[in-house]
Amino acid sequence: MGKRKITLAVTGLNNTDNPGPGVPVIRGIKDSTDFKTRVIGLVYENLEPGIYMEGLCDRIFQVPYPSSGSNELIERIEHIHQLEKIDVLIPNFDAELFSFMKNEERLNAIGIHTFLPTLKQFREREKEKLPEFGKKYDVKIPDSLNLGSAAQLKNLDSKFDFPVMIKGQFYDAYKVYNEEQAREAFHKISEKWGLPVIVQDFVSGTEVNVVALGDGNGNTVAAVPMRKQYITDKGKAWGGITLSDEKMMELTRSIIRKTCWRGGMELELIKTQQGDYYLVEINPRIPAWVYLAVGAGQNIPEALVKLALGEPVEPMSYYKIGKMFVRYSYDMIVDLEKFAAISMNKEI
Repeated sequence: MGKRKITLAVTGLNNTDNPGPGVPVIRGIKDSTDFKTRVIGLVYENLEPGIYMEGLCDRIFQVPYPSSGSNELIERIEHIHQLEKIDVLIPNFDAELFSFMKNEERLNAIGIHTFLPTLKQFREREKEKLPEFGKKYDVKIPDSLNLGSAAQLKNLDSKFDFPVMIKGQFYDAYKVYNEEQAREAFHKISEKWGLPVIVQDFVSGTEVNVVALGDGNGNTVAAVPMRKQYITDKGKAWGGITLSDEKMMELTRSIIRKTCWRGGMELELIKTQQGDYYLVEINPRIPAWVYLAVGAGQNIPEALVKLALGEPVEPMSYYKIGKMFVRYSYDMIVDLEKFAAISMNKEI
């Protein structure tokens, strides 16, 4: 029996030192034994490396930033759909998810399927609401404070012991050692991502992550844990290794069961020397290191596509322990005409 043909649209092709998940998601889909996929890349910038990677996307379209307005973004998607007949759309940025979740029924009505968290799920795991999330679902969370202005940083050492983490509501996090550094980080983040900015207690321990997929009914379809082996100055994993850790897996299954999580997620955790786990972030989509899960035996992007199409997916429990990923930089040589085409025509 031959592979089924589908058309998949994917965002997040910015495969830089702060990589988006788009490229590894596409790689996972291309490894699928069930789908023969035509891939439509959706980009916000004309220098996203995924545009220029040979054999990755069949067609590229530039789309407006979500900050331009949800309607403008969705209208562009509808126009692209008229040309390409998209079957499944996988958005990969936190900042764009609200627009796609809000318009899920509108997209589904024209045949574009997604599999995203609900608005309730998305909102209750936001960084500024994480302490309430921890209380509700019995998860250890570091102490935190939401900042609406730089004035709240005054006498920060009376509320926290330095160092602390200063985080944006969508992206960016800085470890700071005094009030002056905290103020500098606050201004960097607030100018880029707006308010609130979050101060979070720094928990000493090992950084571990889980990529997981929930079916929306409380069942864990897939989950692979890893330990960060190398971390960039942006806090991104540049290398990692899959782990055998039943306590971490049970925490993941518990969160998915209690929240009835729908779609992909990443849990960012700190494992202390005492063996306790502190949840520091929930990213409500597939992370950029998802191809490690594929390599370890759980093709999460493929399973996500099947769920989006309404197909049953058997839970995956087995994965290979001790599998590693290592990122690298690679200079691509491309013709200027390709850059000019995406810049002028907004498509290739």
